[in-house]
Formats: sequence, structure tokens, C-alpha cells
Amino acid sequence: MNNVLSDIRWQEQGEDSGGLLARLEEAAVTPMKGGLEAEVCGITLPEMKLVLKIWNRESRPDVSIQYQVLEQMLRQGCAVSRPYAWGLDSEDHQVLLTSFDGIPVKKVNAASLTAIAANLLDVHKLEIDSSSGLKVPRYDFADYFFPAWAEQPEIRTLALELAERAELTAHQLIHGDYHLGNILEAAGAFTIIDWTNVQLGDPRYDIAWSILLFRVYAGERFAGVYRSAFIDQSSYSPAELERFEALAALRWLQLHRTTGVPVQRNTLKVIRTLMRENRYVPDSLTESL
Repeated sequence: MNNVLSDIRWQEQGEDSGGLLARLEEAAVTPMKGGLEAEVCGITLPEMKLVLKIWNRESRPDVSIQYQVLEQMLRQGCAVSRPYAWGLDSEDHQVLLTSFDGIPVKKVNAASLTAIAANLLDVHKLEIDSSSGLKVPRYDFADYFFPAWAEQPEIRTLALELAERAELTAHQLIHGDYHLGNILEAAGAFTIIDWTNVQLGDPRYDIAWSILLFRVYAGERFAGVYRSAFIDQSSYSPAELERFEALAALRWLQLHRTTGVPVQRNTLKVIRTLMRENRYVPDSLTESL
């Protein structure tokens, strides 16, 4: 797979990345587990490991934005991978070369959950450097997270109403899909990856979606600790988050009905429970599961 590296036309690179890029032909390239949107390769040099992500499927994000956002976050101390360069391969697919930062988190406890929550809150505090010319996208909330699918009008309508009542904002950096699969661990340190959904949005929704994914896929006990960590480390109250947790539940239900989401043995039971507990989710939606 080494020819994957030799055919890349690098578009942007860090000040000290030139020597590294020149040596990539010496690297061993091995496939890694990727997602639905991109192929991922491990790049091994004698003294270091790197990761190359290739967007060669349907997803076509602006990787230059991801690269620039990662640079700024790294400079401001956020727990993200180091971006070395981005470019285009022989078929004009976008690629991003970053540091290798471990493997997805497998086990959590109160200390690690608190650290993982703190890392996301740090992202939300990022100050975008206006002198850099970086233009982080700002999408319409409903269009991005609740597309107007003809078969889901009641979910979109309710989401619009909840967003208005919650006084949704779109001024801070959010990850958009923060869950254990997008968090790597190495030597006790946690690193956030997969910035495909990076945008200016409302941190409360970013947190609520993350809490829902933890509750559904990591277990309710851990999710309770995780939720408490956000409340303890921020100014957000449980009552304030509840509306956004309703939005997160509506989004999960929408995806379940349309494009599909992972469903494990107890997934639907957990979703029904959290929807019943939330005063903003109509009983009719819970009964539809």
C-alpha cells in the first residue's frame, strides 16, 4: 500500500512536517479499521506511528477545515491528534495525515469519564483565531441534524419547537459526534478524533448527544457519572440539559427509522426508558418503538 503515499499531492502542511513527508516512502502502510465515510491506514516509521485517513467513499467533508481546526486546537491545548498535512490522492480523494494516539477506549471508570467530559468542554472553549482566516462552518441546526425527510415530519417539527424553546445558539465549536469510538487512549491520556461534523453550534446539544450515546452503548451507570461530570465542570444545569437530551433522543429515533443506528440487545429498552423519563418527549413517540 506504500504507493498510496507516493501519489499524494500535499496541499497544506505544518512548518516542521516537510522532512517527515519526504520520508514517507520508507514507511510501512497497514490497513486499520475505518468508518463508513473513509479508509484508514497506519503509517509506521522507525521512530513513530502516524495515521492516514482517506475520504474515498460518499462523504465529502472539507478536510482543509479539519486540518486548520486541529492546528488551532492543538495550539490551545485541546486533546486532539497532531495534524501533519492534508492533500489529495491520485483520484482526488482528500486525505489527512495525523499522529497515532492509541486505540478506542474499551473500559471506563469515574476518573476516565470525568477526563473525557473535560476534554469536550475544552473544545467548546476554543477561541477561533480570526487572524488565521479559518472559517468554521455554521449549519442550520434542523437541516443538519434533522433533515426534512418526508416520512419523519413529526420529529422535525418537534425538534424545531424544542430548539426554539431552548434558545439554541451556534457560536461555539462543537465536535458533533462525541462517543467512545471517537476517543483514543494511550498511556492514560485521551485523544479526540473524527472531526467530520465539526462546526459552530450549541455545546449543550453536543453534550446531550454524547450523553445519549454513552447511556445507550456504554451503560446507564457510566452515563450517569458522565452526565454528572459535565454538570460539575460547567454552568449547565440538569434542567437546562433536559431539553437538549430530548433533541438527542429525537435524532436517535429519526436515524433508527431511516439510515439506521447500531441496535444491541438492550438498546431499544434503554431508549424507551430515557424517552419516558424526559418530559419533552411525547408518549406517542416512545410507544412507536
